[in-house]
Amino acid sequence: MTHPTPRPGITPEQQALLKKLPAVDHILELAGKTTELSDVPRRLLTDSVRNCLDRLRKTIINGRPMVSETDISDNAVLREVKNILKSAMALNLTRAINATGVVVHTNLGRSLLAKAALAHMTDISGRYSNLEYNLATGRRGLRYTAVEDILCELTGAEAAMVVNNNAGAVLLSLDTVARGREVIVSRGELVEIGGAFRIPDVMEKSGAILKEVGTTNRTHLPDYQQAICEHTGLLLKVHTSNYSIVGFTASISLTELVNLGSAHGLPVMEDLGSGTFVDFSKYGLQREPTVRESVSTGADIVTFSGDKLLGGPQAGIIVGSRPIIEKIRKNPLTRALRIDKLTLAALESTLRLYRDEKTAISAIPTLRMLTDPVETIEKKAITLKTRIETGGSEKISVCLKDAASKAGGGSLPLFELPTKCVAVSIAGMSAAAIEIAMRNNTPPVIGRIENDLFLLDLRTVQDDELTEIVDALETCVTKG
Repeated sequence: MTHPTPRPGITPEQQALLKKLPAVDHILELAGKTTELSDVPRRLLTDSVRNCLDRLRKTIINGRPMVSETDISDNAVLREVKNILKSAMALNLTRAINATGVVVHTNLGRSLLAKAALAHMTDISGRYSNLEYNLATGRRGLRYTAVEDILCELTGAEAAMVVNNNAGAVLLSLDTVARGREVIVSRGELVEIGGAFRIPDVMEKSGAILKEVGTTNRTHLPDYQQAICEHTGLLLKVHTSNYSIVGFTASISLTELVNLGSAHGLPVMEDLGSGTFVDFSKYGLQREPTVRESVSTGADIVTFSGDKLLGGPQAGIIVGSRPIIEKIRKNPLTRALRIDKLTLAALESTLRLYRDEKTAISAIPTLRMLTDPVETIEKKAITLKTRIETGGSEKISVCLKDAASKAGGGSLPLFELPTKCVAVSIAGMSAAAIEIAMRNNTPPVIGRIENDLFLLDLRTVQDDELTEIVDALETCVTKG
């Protein structure tokens, strides 16, 4: 009797295990008889079975970790197939619990939407709408009309339009007003925003020509005056919302720049970055220029984001003089950068809340979290601490810590918000191990580590997420 020649480097024991691996068709047949797998799409099920068997085959050949006959039994293979399917069928975009204390957390989706915005999005997404239909005339309309009136009301601008984000708003405005011409901007305002997007790069893509004036820390009015020539197309001011230069500094105001532009017949644009309708200094926060203040200077174009300090969806908002906004609307790039119906619905509802500042502060989550007094956060922290101590494992130790939250999203860079954190330690687990386990929970709980303690900052934790945090910590102990 002739025996098959073993593979080079494969032991007889490994060869025997490889021969005993079940066939794909056999596992598929068993899966078809399993209630929880019977409705899985056939192609996905087949791919998962093959994936499982390929993993087992490679593990046997590598010899690490060791595989036994039990590991390649029908039941064991079916269990692993179920795990693979669970991962394959899970949604990649999932909600997370933000316990970092960073309110406008770019990596975690920036601003949470108000309930009114969510309701309007649901209504518009599930039905037809008048997105580009003029109900008064029965003819095609403009999608921007949904938010133009309310934007003009809130900012005092003559006209307004919206695109998909603020970088797009800046790009579109520069391309319309200054393509092929020089744009004068202070060297200290050539900012870089998240994801390595830089104002000079956006300007280059727009076809405008950058002309820097002044120095990194000091720029004066004569610097602009001396730079103006027949090639100048625009005077640009960029609000440095994501960093600050302190010490020996000087810059000119937007009003001064507008007066200079008017004297030379040049348009003036300000990129506010975050943009806000609220004077935060009234609530003990760092003061930021409001959009209305910028518009009141006579600036021709003001751009800002919808999902930062405004607390709405991702959007790039352009307000200013009607003649220039009309030109921007007619730019072919407008269609490539246009806002979709769901964003419009969320933005309109968010903007309408600003008609009453008190309502906006309480109803828009970003504003509420930014302005919550530390006493309110402390009550929530005490509630979470008590729940962990009464319902949690004896291995979990918690205490309250004073700390500082951040606005985030490139806003209020120097300002720290006093907050209360629940500091967590688990016997037998390092702070790093706790962070990893909480991050891999369902839903993920994202905290931060300070002084070898895992901190849960309650400023950004929602009231209905406390129970899930307690459960996540219990899971850490069970698995850990």
